[in-house]
Amino acid sequence: MTTIEIPVWQLALGGVSLLGSFGALFRLLLLQTERRLDQRFAAMDERYKAVALDSERLRQVELGVERLRGEMPLHYVRREDYVRNQTVIEAKLDAVALRLENAQLKGARQ
Repeated sequence: MTTIEIPVWQLALGGVSLLGSFGALFRLLLLQTERRLDQRFAAMDERYKAVALDSERLRQVELGVERLRGEMPLHYVRREDYVRNQTVIEAKLDAVALRLENAQLKGARQ
């Protein structure tokens, strides 16, 4: 059986080197994790900005629709109102036509 002798200073240097390697590896993993988190947060910020733009557009559309609803009664007549007004006008025209007919009949008798 062979014995390997290592001086204490080499053993200490090896241990320090091993700890340094583990520390560097740990630091590298932390940096990668931080970089990945930064990328995720940046992506979330982009999505939030896109959602904010979409909600702003939606708000503008809603305001436009509300404005249109407010202006519609000024520019358009509902069908029921039109039919009612048309019926009134036709009744008045029928009354005028009846009066003219009665006047013509009276004039024809005399």
